[in-house]
Amino acid sequence: MESDNYRENSLDWLGLAGARVLIAGVGGIGGACAKAFDKVGAKLAVSDISVSGMAHLCDDLSSSVVQIEADATQPESANAIISEAIEALGGLDVFVHAIGINLRKPVLEFNPDQWRRIQSINLDSAFYLCQEAGRVMTANRYGRIVIVSSVSGLLAHSDHAPYAATKGAINQMMKVMAREWAPMGVTVNAIAPGYVETELTKDYLDSGGHREELSSLVPAGRLGTPEEMAGPVLFLSSAQCSFVTGHVLYVDGGRTLV
Repeated sequence: MESDNYRENSLDWLGLAGARVLIAGVGGIGGACAKAFDKVGAKLAVSDISVSGMAHLCDDLSSSVVQIEADATQPESANAIISEAIEALGGLDVFVHAIGINLRKPVLEFNPDQWRRIQSINLDSAFYLCQEAGRVMTANRYGRIVIVSSVSGLLAHSDHAPYAATKGAINQMMKVMAREWAPMGVTVNAIAPGYVETELTKDYLDSGGHREELSSLVPAGRLGTPEEMAGPVLFLSSAQCSFVTGHVLYVDGGRTLV
């Protein structure tokens, strides 16, 4: 069992105490990341379209958290989120994008409104928020950006076309941002979770034997948890990650190996 002293030293190793962190999207993985950053002593702002979701999350955190209600799919709103976080935190060292939705159905059944909605929420918000965060961080010549992608950006899952398209696009967008901003001390990376039980996936997993079916595809033999995604996000945000950029880190229990 880990001793309290070992655990404390491990947290210090990350160098995130006092870091000014903004997390966009507090459901599931984003919420778990917020709790993890809170534990290591970061100064935290969260943004979401759901006021109740933010309030519920912040009740579980040890320190006061800046809450920003906004729809990040429009450039003006995205810019306002970054500006408000910077004003409240006194700057911005880390930005985590964890906004996303999915709709599982065959390609031939999607209508244009459904396609555009998924593109707007998943991809547009990532571009606008990362663009504005990058503008600030490159000027300051320091920053960490982490985007939550998915194994769907690599694997050809059926009934996932718009979602997979956004995640594949996020991976490439992230790499270009990483390439352009590396000379200014800004790293840009992504984590690609495998099958994780969140509010986004719970109803699907509870029906039709999907939990058992998906678990059988994972070499680890189980689904992941949001908390297991938070550690990789903290590492990619940390002082220990200064020479890692443009990387998609698959956090999937081995799913992409088979």
